[in-house]
Amino acid sequence: MSLPPPNPLPRGEGEHTAPLDGVRIVAVEQYGAGPYGTLYLADMGADVIKIEDPSSGGDIGRYVPPGQEGTDSLFFESFNRGKRSLGLDLKSSGGRAVFERLVAGADAVYSNVRGDLPARLGLTYEALGPMNPRIVCCSLSAYGRTGERAAYPGYDALVQAEAGWAALTGDPDGPPTKSGLSLVDYAAGLVAALGLMVALFDAQRTGRGRDVDTSLYDTAIGLLTYPAAWHLTAGLKPERQPLSGHPSMVPFQFFETLDGHVAVACPKEKFFRLLVGTLGLPELLDDDRFTSYEARRRNRSTLVGMLNDRFRERSTADWLGELRGLVPIAPVRSLEAALDRDELIARDLLVRYPHPTFGTVQGVGTPFTLGGFRPDYRAAPGLGADREGILASLGYNAADVEALAADGAFGERRTDAAGRDQP
Repeated sequence: MSLPPPNPLPRGEGEHTAPLDGVRIVAVEQYGAGPYGTLYLADMGADVIKIEDPSSGGDIGRYVPPGQEGTDSLFFESFNRGKRSLGLDLKSSGGRAVFERLVAGADAVYSNVRGDLPARLGLTYEALGPMNPRIVCCSLSAYGRTGERAAYPGYDALVQAEAGWAALTGDPDGPPTKSGLSLVDYAAGLVAALGLMVALFDAQRTGRGRDVDTSLYDTAIGLLTYPAAWHLTAGLKPERQPLSGHPSMVPFQFFETLDGHVAVACPKEKFFRLLVGTLGLPELLDDDRFTSYEARRRNRSTLVGMLNDRFRERSTADWLGELRGLVPIAPVRSLEAALDRDELIARDLLVRYPHPTFGTVQGVGTPFTLGGFRPDYRAAPGLGADREGILASLGYNAADVEALAADGAFGERRTDAAGRDQP
């Protein structure tokens, strides 16, 4: 199957224009969690303007290897496609003036900084509401804007450790283990985007914005869901199971095959019956040890041992051929196998677009579709690359920009060989 052309259905050329066309979000964001939260909003047509700190070289994600060159990286690209970049020193009077003019015409300010900084940097509704009563001020930090840990820095791995995730993950005899992906970062970004959009919807109805406060830690605790309810209500403590077994549903885990592993899930009685029948173990259906959810949970090791012995007899492909369509089953695949281009194209998940540094970037797109609309995937912005256009749209002329630069609005002044200002 051939690759689709870049941007096969650009923004506005489908049945509908971009659903968030006209929404402007001023994003003081960096690294992973914050940029991930606005990524899909940009895909949906929102004008996301990244405010990058010129004193630190902008978003630190620009410098993450591998695939890094100058101020561009594939890491940064993954979180920032379709956005615009403006380098501003928010602590300078000129930088603050530009920021406030941006806010006056924006719908939301989205910040991804330490919890004590939104108030200090004037990124809250208290600070910005007087100049734009409809503004939504969304803060995503490690531990939230209130409480004794508001000033603590934090990252995904720390929160997975502290919020109990790592203790729930891995082999029973192994060490606590974090996920192979930064799932707290990604989930927190989506929670922040949801909070922002809920508040934005309300602001459009009422004409009044508000603060939205969330954090990596709040999100991680919120995602504990039923294990938290088990513990808080009944004092139960979920335990890690071999081969990623579910804490209560059996069988619901990985199994070894002759040449790999498969994941099998039997959350319904009919699936268990179909599984053991197809495996040639019908006698298990009349065994009192396995005739209910609770019986199978109590006799987990015995049942799983029997099933493991049978799964080891044949290859992954054989078992998929026997069980797919009858029982929930999937192969345990490598990253390379999971990124099968034909599969991604079939679900409209493979995107490619031109990039000034990397030539053509290929990646995964928005994981949902809207009828009549396809995102216009565009390269992430160069550091400060949109300064001229953004400032012009705000009414600044050349003399104004010169004065702002002299005032330090764009950080320490740098020029190229021809004497031109550099972002």
